[in-house]
Amino acid sequence: MSSTYAIGIDVGGSSLKCGLVKHTGEVVNSFLKPLDGAYTEQAVISLIAEVIQQCAAAAGSQAVTGVGIGFPGIVEDHIVIGGADNLPGFENLPLGEILKQQTGFDIVIDNDANMMSLGELAFGSGKGCTDIVFLTVGTGIGGAVVINGKLYGGYRNRGGELGHIILQHNGESCSCGASGCFEAYASVTALIRQYKKLDSDLSGPVNGKLITEKYLQQEANAVLAMHHHFDYMAAGIAGLVNIFSPQKVVIGGGISEAGSFYIDEIETRVRNTAMPAAFAHTTITAASLGNQAGLLGCAAKVFNEVS
Repeated sequence: MSSTYAIGIDVGGSSLKCGLVKHTGEVVNSFLKPLDGAYTEQAVISLIAEVIQQCAAAAGSQAVTGVGIGFPGIVEDHIVIGGADNLPGFENLPLGEILKQQTGFDIVIDNDANMMSLGELAFGSGKGCTDIVFLTVGTGIGGAVVINGKLYGGYRNRGGELGHIILQHNGESCSCGASGCFEAYASVTALIRQYKKLDSDLSGPVNGKLITEKYLQQEANAVLAMHHHFDYMAAGIAGLVNIFSPQKVVIGGGISEAGSFYIDEIETRVRNTAMPAAFAHTTITAASLGNQAGLLGCAAKVFNEVS
């Protein structure tokens, strides 16, 4: 391989996570670029172009193979179709071509959850596997599926919305506009809502970290809320196992780093719920790359697709 580096850009609602990555998966330079003040589509594009050039400068005399971008929403053939709710515009926008014209680099773009999955596949908990279900649990639930070593996004890359499988008919309202989704019951947002429902006298901010800390202290409401969370996580994962029978289910997001108990509780429930034959060769594990998974997935996609 004559080119040593890839540039990765993980686009979030409030910042760009940027980095220069070796083909071995070593992140040699990384930084965050806030999106403060980027109120228009063009302003966001200009910031992305700016950080690409900043990463390229950090490469010095070493060649850069290309740029990978993880973007929220639906992406098809490096065109952002839509769904980036926290960003202005970005509907049917040929972002890959626009950035190539502005920077001179080959650009590959995919959904941000897909990029996280590719990062874990290439450099993290999924390394050496061919079939994986990846879930990221946070404000919502994102997901991706790898089948026979390749990311599967459905026809025209419109699928892979694992957080929006329906667990409960006419259930809790979901941010997607539907009701009863996996995300509406098993996200950290849902966990916080459940905890607050159990303790109406709460004062001060509540987040997933606080609830898991109280769970480990065996506070009664935290235990009830976490068991509710574990049950719904297991229900959603068991359904995915029955469909895909993956080698691994990799769970990312900050809550997955709470401790080994988190994965253990979910795996026990999935084992007791999923079809035994489908689960026979499956393990459930925490993602290992933390908040660099998306960045590394962007780089992996570059190394795989740009010659």
